[in-house]
Amino acid sequence: MNNNNIYLYPVFIRIWHFINAVMFLLLIITGFSMQYSTPDSPFIQFDLAVKLHDIGGLTVTFNYLLFFIGNLVTGNGKNYRIRAKGFAKELMAQIRYYSYGIFKGENPPFPINSERKFNPLQKFSYVVVMYFGMPILILTGLALFFPKIFDFVGLGSLIIADVIHVLMGIILTMFVLIHVYFSTIGTTLTSNFKSIITGWHEAGH
Repeated sequence: MNNNNIYLYPVFIRIWHFINAVMFLLLIITGFSMQYSTPDSPFIQFDLAVKLHDIGGLTVTFNYLLFFIGNLVTGNGKNYRIRAKGFAKELMAQIRYYSYGIFKGENPPFPINSERKFNPLQKFSYVVVMYFGMPILILTGLALFFPKIFDFVGLGSLIIADVIHVLMGIILTMFVLIHVYFSTIGTTLTSNFKSIITGWHEAGH
């Protein structure tokens, strides 16, 4: 192991990330099947797709609660705190690097270290996804899973919940694809994927 590497991802973070990744992939596949398959040629049999989607949704919900509570009671929460002062400038510097500097061979403006797990763009996108996007997805999913409890104003409220759930699902699916792409930006094509498996991040990138 390179002495410059940083042990960035403890075992519980890696297990959480693995469960989230597998279940979210299941949600994407089953959600796509329910939305676009026809009775004559279903991608996944509709009843099975619904059951698998429910399992994935409930698992992600429980996993999210672990994330939320864990960030309240452990030091991991500091990685998601944004200081308003100077953050916009840092964010623009990181965007400039990804859109221009990286292609010119420049060094990253905010390399990962033991005190900074995410660069400003990562921090911003993770906060938006985990503290806004995921709660909306989960709450609308629960409304559809327990319609008698969440149907406050008649059928219309569930239709609205369904539309919001699908739209948020599409938005978060796009985030996952972008997340996978940016994970290829490391010292090698696979170094960041290895780090989430081993826990060790190659310092300076």
